[in-house]
Amino acid sequence: MTITTGARQAEAVTLRSVRRTYGTGGAAVTALDGVSVGFRDGSFTAVMGPSGSGKSTLLHCAAGLDRPTEGTVSVGGTDLGGLSEHRLTALRRELIGFVFQEFNLVSALTAAQNVALPLRLAGRRPAPEDIATALADVGLADRGGHRPSELSGGQQQRVAIARALVTRPAVVFADEPTGALDLRSSRQVLALLREAVHGHGQTVVMVTHDPLASAYADRVLFLADGHLVDELTAPGTPGDAGFAAEVAARMARLEA
Repeated sequence: MTITTGARQAEAVTLRSVRRTYGTGGAAVTALDGVSVGFRDGSFTAVMGPSGSGKSTLLHCAAGLDRPTEGTVSVGGTDLGGLSEHRLTALRRELIGFVFQEFNLVSALTAAQNVALPLRLAGRRPAPEDIATALADVGLADRGGHRPSELSGGQQQRVAIARALVTRPAVVFADEPTGALDLRSSRQVLALLREAVHGHGQTVVMVTHDPLASAYADRVLFLADGHLVDELTAPGTPGDAGFAAEVAARMARLEA
């Protein structure tokens, strides 16, 4: 199934006939099987599907963290397949932010130092006021000097989001960003991702298993066995209960 986003709308990320196979011979496993999809500028897309459907593989290929076996991936109009590892790393630092479910904060660094890390890795000297603003934007203005072990799970995820957003990337990929959080923290994180889209014009692609989380997105894509099989457009109200119920119903059919 090919999912399109409309020819008149610019796409921040485009996948064309992407196939990703792990292993060889009889042990080969195909995680993605000819997936074509576009994510338009300034959109918020949730990706859902049963366990093993290829959600995380789709995210990693789209973000340039994994290379497809076949097909093409473009970010900001640049074909990632033609880039060396050095050029690919530079492009990710310039255009892409990634939020992991496990936070992936550096335990020895403070929250402020973790947020500043992408800038330092890019060879830029972080301005203290920029780091302070990034932490304030996620509600952690008074936690900059705390290490991850001194923060709650929700606070750690918000630091991870501040780290992903501090470079103002064109695209933010989030892999189960609310999977380890309670309901209140989940809503805070989802509100931050929506603000990145609707307040700053960034593009967000989020893998989630939670229908309520998906209801914060503009649309939901469904994967099964490495194929895109369905799509829903959200009504525009964050957390809409009726939309979440429809997402849950479609997921139940895929898992049956």
